[in-house]
Amino acid sequence: MTIQPDLPLKGLYGDVILEHYRNPKCKNPLTQPDVEIEEFNPFCGDRVKLQIQFDRLGAIHRISHEVEGCSILQATASMMADILLGKDQESILAIDHEFRAMLQGDNNSENLGDLGAMRVVRDYPIRIKCALLPWLALEEGLEKYEKSS
Repeated sequence: MTIQPDLPLKGLYGDVILEHYRNPKCKNPLTQPDVEIEEFNPFCGDRVKLQIQFDRLGAIHRISHEVEGCSILQATASMMADILLGKDQESILAIDHEFRAMLQGDNNSENLGDLGAMRVVRDYPIRIKCALLPWLALEEGLEKYEKSS
């Protein structure tokens, strides 16, 4: 087995990632969310809580996140919330699929906006779970919403 040297972490934190980490979007709690979901990664202690309000057609009207964890988790939650505002279920699932494919090596990220900056995470496999945690919460939230409506 070939042992690969650790990649320097400085390549992980580009300007877009740092901007969303320092100035996260959609952080204010919602007063009346339709769904509230919390996901936790016991391996590293990362935690994300999403609150979502849907419009009458099922698109995301408002979304909020509360995060405790690394900068990758915090930036991803901010980017995800920002890009999903106003999106319907079909668009949400398409973005989710494209984001996951990008993390697995697909270079297509034309519909991901700032989330395309997370492409560097695939070079740090241990950090992929950090980037996916908000998406796991989102999936749970969509299922919860479908069951309640």
